[in-house]
Amino acid sequence: MAAPCVSCGAAASYRLFLGGRVSLARKQGVWKAAAAELQTGTGFQILRLRHTTGVTTKKNVAALRREAYTVDFIKKQIEEFNIGKRHLANMMGEDPETFTQEDIDRAIAYLFPSGLFEKQARPIMKHPEQIFPKQRAIQWGEDGRPFHFLFYTGKQSYYSLMHEAYGKLLEAEKHQNQLQAKGLFSEKAKTKDLIGSRWLIKEELEEMLVEKLSDQDYAQFIRLLERLLTLHCGAEEEFVQRFRRSIAVQSKKQLIEAVQYDQQGMAFSTSEGKRKSAKAEAAVYEHGSGRINVNGIDYLLYFPVTQDREQLMFPFHFLDRLGKHDATCTVSGGGRSSQAGAIRLALARALCSFVTEEEIEWMRQAGLLTADPRIRERKKPGQEGARRKFTWKKR
Repeated sequence: MAAPCVSCGAAASYRLFLGGRVSLARKQGVWKAAAAELQTGTGFQILRLRHTTGVTTKKNVAALRREAYTVDFIKKQIEEFNIGKRHLANMMGEDPETFTQEDIDRAIAYLFPSGLFEKQARPIMKHPEQIFPKQRAIQWGEDGRPFHFLFYTGKQSYYSLMHEAYGKLLEAEKHQNQLQAKGLFSEKAKTKDLIGSRWLIKEELEEMLVEKLSDQDYAQFIRLLERLLTLHCGAEEEFVQRFRRSIAVQSKKQLIEAVQYDQQGMAFSTSEGKRKSAKAEAAVYEHGSGRINVNGIDYLLYFPVTQDREQLMFPFHFLDRLGKHDATCTVSGGGRSSQAGAIRLALARALCSFVTEEEIEWMRQAGLLTADPRIRERKKPGQEGARRKFTWKKR
């Protein structure tokens, strides 16, 4: 039976657990009347008096909520998805066994064409694991007692992980102290090379823990892992690698032009570059004295503005190769700034044939091998320009 509450006019309330249901007494001085009413009820039995607050009441109610998507519900949805997948494959004349998710998306787009701008509003047919969000299983028993001792922190997985990481840190410090006592510890111990990998972002960590984290929680966890890495202990490397993801080296994807040779046997490399509406082609020679011609004219005469000259020479300056290469460039379209940017991109790409992979990666990180995708923004009707408005006049 439900337990009636008797209020005493204070912030907290006192709850009597009884065998029968009674009404709520809200006024002061009604204890005797309430007791008399309880005694006249059937099945009268006072179990105990418990002090509760609004916060604990909300927590108890939240704890009794059932799972939104049970395991049986997900299994049923998966079965329906597989049946629908076979029907869709038969409709499209494909083999159901080799019908992939890409084929499903293509078939849905063909059978249900939609011009809706918002992609999430268009018809879809995805696997239930992609549609229904992951949720935590029930964390308490039949008696309502949580399984985990950190349940009432609200972030039991996060704090459990923090406890585990700090335990690893203490073990690493203990091992380091033992090595120092034996005289075997060296400050020049080889550290793990983290180039080519990154930490998990906050969203990925939230998906792993199935919990919402604040920016402070995420930053505190990353600081703890970074502190663990500074101890030069290889035993905890496997634990740290669980929270890192590899990054593909972009410089390996860069297309490097093959070295060519002219009639005199001099090696050179050619490449192209674009910026806005300007298009440029550049030929960089392996050996030279630093002469650069643009459309048959020296670049000092073609670009009278110093900023454009600096932009043109930046790839050579970045690699410390000023005065070591000759270059011949042709450019068309665009203005002086866009032409200088197009030539710079073409020169940087052509230089990749004469430098090491490490220097190519430096150039990529500096943005020398990335085309500038920005273009001029169009003018809007009713405005003076793309963003500028007409001068407002009261009369």
